[in-house]
Amino acid sequence: MIASGKVAALLEFYTDMPAMITVFGSINMDLVATAKRLPKPGETVTGETFSTAAGGKGANQALAARRAGATVKMAGAAGDDTFAAPALTLLRDAGTDLSLVKTAPGPTGTAVILIGEGGENMISVIPAANGEVSASDAAKAVAEMSAGDILMLQFEIPAPAIEAA
Repeated sequence: MIASGKVAALLEFYTDMPAMITVFGSINMDLVATAKRLPKPGETVTGETFSTAAGGKGANQALAARRAGATVKMAGAAGDDTFAAPALTLLRDAGTDLSLVKTAPGPTGTAVILIGEGGENMISVIPAANGEVSASDAAKAVAEMSAGDILMLQFEIPAPAIEAA
């Protein structure tokens, strides 16, 4: 009876503790252009609008979880270029823990997105710093987790890093 009381107390303790969500994944800067129609191979079309937005499947998940009220830690990599700061601004402003985001030499991951009038799109993702995320980074992220924490993964970082997590 005493053991079950201890187990019940532990379960209550862990249930009342907010779980940390660690997102181990990509951080990108999206370059978004719209056009009346998408170009055919080898063709150039005139665009209508252009914008930039922070993105990456990992960063998007981290931001959504944080905005939903979760405690979130982002693990990944940004470059040492001019895209790094804006790629991380929304996460930082939302209160996401960025202590596991490393700075990799070179560019931040980028997605070039072209959207046609009907919503059809063409996307090219350039991994850049995301390609520098390693099994060692996974080990650091997992080592900082506690029982009951949640690990979220995507496939925009190298497979060995994902497998190590």
